[in-house]
Amino acid sequence: MPPGDYPIPFADAGSYPVRAGNLVHPLIDGEPAFRRICKAVETAQHSVWLTVAWIWDAFRMPDGRGSLFDVLDAAAGRGVDVRVIFYRHTVEGPFPRHMVFQGTPEQRLWLESRGSRLRVRWDSTPVWSFHHQKSWIVDAGYDSEVAFVGGMNLKPSAVSTRGHVCLDGKSQDHDAYAEIAGPCATDVHHNFVQRWNEASERHKDDGLFGHLHTDTLPLPSRLSSPRGAVTAQIQRTIPNGCYADGLWALRDGPFDIAGGEFSVEDQYARAIDAARHAIYIENQAFSSPAMIARLKRALQRGVQVAAVVPAQGEHHMRQFRERPEHQPTFDLIAACGTHKNFTLAGLAGLMPDGSRCDVYVHGKLMLVDDIFATIGSTNFADRSFRSQTELNISFQNAAAVKALRCDLFEEHLAHDTSQLGAADALRLFAATADANARRRAAGDVAWQGLAFKLNPATYAS
Repeated sequence: MPPGDYPIPFADAGSYPVRAGNLVHPLIDGEPAFRRICKAVETAQHSVWLTVAWIWDAFRMPDGRGSLFDVLDAAAGRGVDVRVIFYRHTVEGPFPRHMVFQGTPEQRLWLESRGSRLRVRWDSTPVWSFHHQKSWIVDAGYDSEVAFVGGMNLKPSAVSTRGHVCLDGKSQDHDAYAEIAGPCATDVHHNFVQRWNEASERHKDDGLFGHLHTDTLPLPSRLSSPRGAVTAQIQRTIPNGCYADGLWALRDGPFDIAGGEFSVEDQYARAIDAARHAIYIENQAFSSPAMIARLKRALQRGVQVAAVVPAQGEHHMRQFRERPEHQPTFDLIAACGTHKNFTLAGLAGLMPDGSRCDVYVHGKLMLVDDIFATIGSTNFADRSFRSQTELNISFQNAAAVKALRCDLFEEHLAHDTSQLGAADALRLFAATADANARRRAAGDVAWQGLAFKLNPATYAS
């Protein structure tokens, strides 16, 4: 395929170009994803750097590894350079204390009391925004480098099992990460360094831990060597004015993005508009009017479309249902539902007593025509496309994307779709979800897989 000649156009404007030679391995569901991330941290030789949005006090890594801090302190104890950027919410827009590591005096004293050797910076935003990137970069710039980009929060329900069998009787989250090696890992490295060097709280006494504010990192000076056959692009949302000086992501960056960076939004729009056969979406927040309108046009072209969402609606969606100014969004979802080639679906796993429990769909991914996929922190919502910092990887490789689709459908449908093309697989998805919805209404828990059809006209009511 000649450079730039892709079936699905990549984003045109952004900090990072399209790069060949990557290994991209999707990690579906929290338990296997966090297990792989932990193994990468445990074998790190040089550094472990990560960006954290939400973290719950009760979060624990799989297989008895303990908390995030237990895992990171063990790496730092081996002499690995461990750095964490935590999101600090503003007073005007607070989130519950149990879901952020705010850097309070008590939390900083706790780090000291455990002898932590982590280097920590806190990063806040104006009240209308927040930092939503969830990334890891291990051994940045070395041959052993590996990166992870995704949407999983550090939350107990995120450590979900394959198939979402709710053994403890509690609901689980469905989510995804992508493991990255090769040239695109350099861009994840670059993104971390920019955020570290420009972290908004770095000059405050309580804005860092374990180092001085003069501790800056050099931007990567060379690309990592090719590690695979996947062509990919790292994409971001960087709102204009997200930082007080208005210059974050400009200093020493490869492109001038003084007006902000919106390459994830650009990518979603281009991919939906270019779709010819099938669009498959998993997203926590299905609420962007402009993107849903693009999906409606794709449906009119005959494209098969399925969107897997939280069965009861994300909390913002439930709030929007009560507000007249948001009614056009729900009208668009209902209009999509008038097309036979559209499926809106939720997931439900088995409980110990044999009943079904809704799975909270927290993932943020899209697949198009079995040739394109995007995975990251970005919700299908205007706040993610325009007002929060986000990080995605988009990639094109027929074998890799089809394998991801088959993996997801094996879980959601309990059916092998490897012999089906993208459109036929989505038709099977629609038929299975519809049959499961009828079983759900009848009180029958003997489903085929997890997916069940939702009514687009009443979604989030």
